[in-house]
Amino acid sequence: MTRYDLLRLPPVRAVLASRWPFLVVRAAALGGYLLVVVAGWVGTPVGNRNLSVVLVWIAWWALLMLLAVPLMGRAWCSICPVPMPGEWLQHGAVLGPSPAGRRGWSLGKRWPQVLRNTWLQNAAFVIVTLFGTVVLTQPRVTALVLALLLLAAVLTSLIFERRAFCRHLCPVGGFIGLYSQAAPLELRVKDPAVCAGHREKTCFTGSSDGYGCPWNLFPGGVIKNVNCGLCMECVQTCPHDNIALNVRPFGADLMQPRARRMDEAVKALILVGSAGAYSAVMLGPWSQLKAAAYSAGSAAWWAFALVFLTLVLGVLPAAFYLAVWAGSALTGSRGGGRRAFVRFAYSLIPLGLAAWIAFSLSFVFANGSYLWPVLSDPMGWGWNLLGTADVPWTPYLAGLVPPMQALVLLGGMTWSSALTRRLAAEGGPSPRSGRAAVPVMLFHLATTAVLLWLLVG
Repeated sequence: MTRYDLLRLPPVRAVLASRWPFLVVRAAALGGYLLVVVAGWVGTPVGNRNLSVVLVWIAWWALLMLLAVPLMGRAWCSICPVPMPGEWLQHGAVLGPSPAGRRGWSLGKRWPQVLRNTWLQNAAFVIVTLFGTVVLTQPRVTALVLALLLLAAVLTSLIFERRAFCRHLCPVGGFIGLYSQAAPLELRVKDPAVCAGHREKTCFTGSSDGYGCPWNLFPGGVIKNVNCGLCMECVQTCPHDNIALNVRPFGADLMQPRARRMDEAVKALILVGSAGAYSAVMLGPWSQLKAAAYSAGSAAWWAFALVFLTLVLGVLPAAFYLAVWAGSALTGSRGGGRRAFVRFAYSLIPLGLAAWIAFSLSFVFANGSYLWPVLSDPMGWGWNLLGTADVPWTPYLAGLVPPMQALVLLGGMTWSSALTRRLAAEGGPSPRSGRAAVPVMLFHLATTAVLLWLLVG
C-alpha cells in the first residue's frame, strides 16, 4: 500500500517534534474543559442555553465525528486535556522528563495483566449510553461526568504508570481507538531493524528529549492504531529519525490477522447497537421511549435499560454469530466459532463508523445554531458578549441531511461488505470462501436498513 510520511515536510516536523505546541494546545483545552465543568454546574439548567451541553455535545462532537475520527483517527487523543493534571503529578514536572530515578507523586504500579484489554472501556461506554439522554441534555450531569473523568484520570495516574486511564478506562478513548483503524493516518516506524538494533529503546523508556511512550507501547511493535494516541513523544525521543506519520489508504488496519481480539469484536457490536439506540431515542418520534430514557432510575428507565442491554449485548451479538455460523456451514467448514466471530466482527467497523456519522449529521445540523447564543451567554445569565445572544434556533441543511445520511450509511455498508469478502478469502479466494461472506453481508444489509429507517425514515 502507498504511504506518505508527513514528517518529511519541514513545517510539519518542526511542529510535531517540539513539545511546546502540544503543551500550549492541551493547556488551552484544559482551560476550556474546566470552564465547561463550571458552566454546567453554576449556569442555567436549560441544556440548549448552557455552554457545557452545546460546546461538548454539539460543537466538539461534530468536530470529533465528522472530521477527527474519520480522517485523523486518534488525533484528538494527542491534545486531550483529561490526562494532563495526572501526568504532571505523575512526572513531577509540567514539561520535560523527571530527573533520573524520580517518579513524581505516583506509585508507578503496572496495570494488572488481566485488565490489559478494553473490557472496562466497553462497560463504561455501555453505562454512558444508558444515561446518554440525561448526560446530553442536563448541564449538571454533563459537568459531573466530565469532572469524574478528570478525577479518574488523576487517581489512575497516581497509582499506575503512564496513561493507564486513557488506554484501559476512558470510554471515549475506546470509541476512538476502534474506529481509528479505518482512518488514513498512522504512526509507525520506518525500519523495524533499526528499532531492533537500538538497545536503549528511548522511545519506550524516555530520554532528556521526552517521555517514554505514555501509552506503554514500543513503537517498533505497533501494527495498528488502536492504542497509539499520536502524542508524538517517540518522534522526540527517537535518536535515529525512525518514526513516520503516514497518510495511508483508509482501513489499512482492518486486515491484520495477528491483532484481532474478542474485546474489540464485542466493542464493534456494542458501538453499532449504541448508534441505533441513540438514533431511536434522540431522533425518533417515540415520545414514550425518550421519556423513559430521560427518567433515569424510574421503572420506565429500568425497562428501557433492560431492553437496551438485551438487544445490544444479547440479540445483536447472537444474530451476528448466527450469520458467521451460517457462512461457515455454507462452506462446509468447522471454523464458524470464536475465531470466525472475531475475524468477521472487524467488518462492522466501517458500518459502525458510518452509523455514528449519520447520527451526528442529523443531531449536529439540527442543533448547531444553539452555539451562537451560548457563545455570547455561556452561563445563560442574560449576557450578550458577542452580540449573538438573540440568534434564533434554525436547523441547518434540513433538506440535505437525509440524503447525506443515506449516502453515508450505504457507503458504510458497501465498505463493510467488501471487507467481509476480503476477510472470508483470507485463506485464499475461492467460490466456497465467497459463500461464507454472504450471511454476514446480509447482516450488514439488515442493520443498514434498520438504521435508514431510524435516521432517514
